[in-house]
Amino acid sequence: MATETRRVRATPMSPEQRRAAIIDATLPLVRQHGFDVSTRQIAEAAGIAEGTIFRVFDDKDSLLKQVLEAAIDPGDTERRLRAIGTDLPLEHRLLVAAEILHERLTSVFQLMVAIGFSRPPGDDGRQEPPRHAGIMAVIAALVEPDRRRLRVPPVEVARRLRILAFAGFHPLINDHEPMTPAEVVDLLLHGVVAAPATTNDPSP
Repeated sequence: MATETRRVRATPMSPEQRRAAIIDATLPLVRQHGFDVSTRQIAEAAGIAEGTIFRVFDDKDSLLKQVLEAAIDPGDTERRLRAIGTDLPLEHRLLVAAEILHERLTSVFQLMVAIGFSRPPGDDGRQEPPRHAGIMAVIAALVEPDRRRLRVPPVEVARRLRILAFAGFHPLINDHEPMTPAEVVDLLLHGVVAAPATTNDPSP
């Protein structure tokens, strides 16, 4: 007796929900295949008919552009940074921040390699304000409670953390020997000079 296969209808979504779901399904494929990903692969990953893609996107290029924008959008990173408690010790705050930056930068670098870009899509260096401005402002706010302990303002601490993180995490800058978030924070706070030796000997 033949077994009948019944197609399960997808839960109805608004155009905005459908667009977001397709973008979410497409991003891992772009990381794997770059711009060579096909709409058939996208449809299969999203669990939809291929034609459904073009009900919410003008064409494949429009979809890919929005996928890239979603991938580099700083909103989620900013939310995660804001969740760091300012009651934590400064070094701990910066370590958590560096770990979040590590995840973001590693993800963006992998995407850039997949699509053959030398810099984040849409970032021509002339954005006003720059895409990372919000992230820097949140990090500066995390550092603010310890302002009196610092030799530079919190905004400069945030800037230096970003510079060190970018260089430390980018494989083409660090010769494929990436720094860990802990190493980045240690370099930021303590540099490379050893602390002066101390002695418990009270004699002159």
